[in-house]
Amino acid sequence: MKARGVQLQYTLATADQRGADIHNPLFDLLSAVHEHGSIQHAAKALGASYRHVWGALKRWEESLGESLVTWAQGQPARLTPFAERLLWAETRARTRLTPHIEALRAELERVLDEALDGSQHVLTIFASHDLALPALRDIASQRHRLHIDLRFAGSVDALQALSEGRCLVAGFHVPPLEGGSPLFSKAMKPRLKPGLHKLIGCLRRAQGLMVRPGNPLRLRSLADVAALHARFINRQAGSGTRLLMDHLLQTQHIKSAAIQGYDTRSEDSHVALAAAIASGQGDVGPGIEAAARQFGLDFVPLVVEDYFLVCLKDALDHPAVLKLRQSMDSPDWLRALAALPGYAASHSGEVLSLTQALPWWHYRAPKSARPAP
Repeated sequence: MKARGVQLQYTLATADQRGADIHNPLFDLLSAVHEHGSIQHAAKALGASYRHVWGALKRWEESLGESLVTWAQGQPARLTPFAERLLWAETRARTRLTPHIEALRAELERVLDEALDGSQHVLTIFASHDLALPALRDIASQRHRLHIDLRFAGSVDALQALSEGRCLVAGFHVPPLEGGSPLFSKAMKPRLKPGLHKLIGCLRRAQGLMVRPGNPLRLRSLADVAALHARFINRQAGSGTRLLMDHLLQTQHIKSAAIQGYDTRSEDSHVALAAAIASGQGDVGPGIEAAARQFGLDFVPLVVEDYFLVCLKDALDHPAVLKLRQSMDSPDWLRALAALPGYAASHSGEVLSLTQALPWWHYRAPKSARPAP
């Protein structure tokens, strides 16, 4: 027998299907021949011509490299032993998988109904990694018929996705930045325009150093990390947390080369970094308190930062964005935030201007200010 693969496909029809029947032209043909005992009667049962059934059998035999039917003049057509085994095996497999097939069909019908339902909306969000956003996605789906296509990316990458039209809403986070920050200004300002973009308040969270249980090195600051040569695991370039670390090094006049692993070891999410510290791959790394607690780590707070969502001003009246804001202005959202260590609501669902929410926006760094090497 020639080697053959299996491809599954489904069709949409106006009539409802009952059960979990799956049709395949080969097995429909073999079943008809088996049941009716002749090609002519099988063709009539299938609503096809004798020539069509005969030609189909020959094409299947050529494809499979095996004979399927034997017959002689005046004798009923019979399936070959191979065809009998094939038909039996397919029937057994289909019977065994009936519950799963039925569940898949029902799920596909549900998705189609939701797509046809004008009250159901879909919203794509590119956002910096956060542990509360999956809860927001669930609340939006269960309470407000909004499906959030949530895609995690670094803060800078998320804003870039928004500017390129790959999403309707983006999520990013920034620390208070008293006195401004050349690093954040360079990363954020080219991708956010006052008057064109609007912020949506989301949450506030604690960001700091995740350390091994008991904090055996007694780390209290980035200066301690450098002085004690602690093994540091960073976040990836382009993430808001990496940008925060760069900012803190600059303001504290610490060179990145003074921290072991700062430029050479990184993870792409808070939980991945926490898991690396918990497994002993490093001594310390930046992240949110909730991720540290999830893996039994100690946490050294450094800043409390704001997490914002942002969209074009014209998108504020989009039905999906309105449902998103409703989801954030709900007791369910407050309860979800209260369940996460280091989290708190902050202007959740409120529309904010860039210059109102980011007081450092108009800060102009002196020409002499340069990022730390």
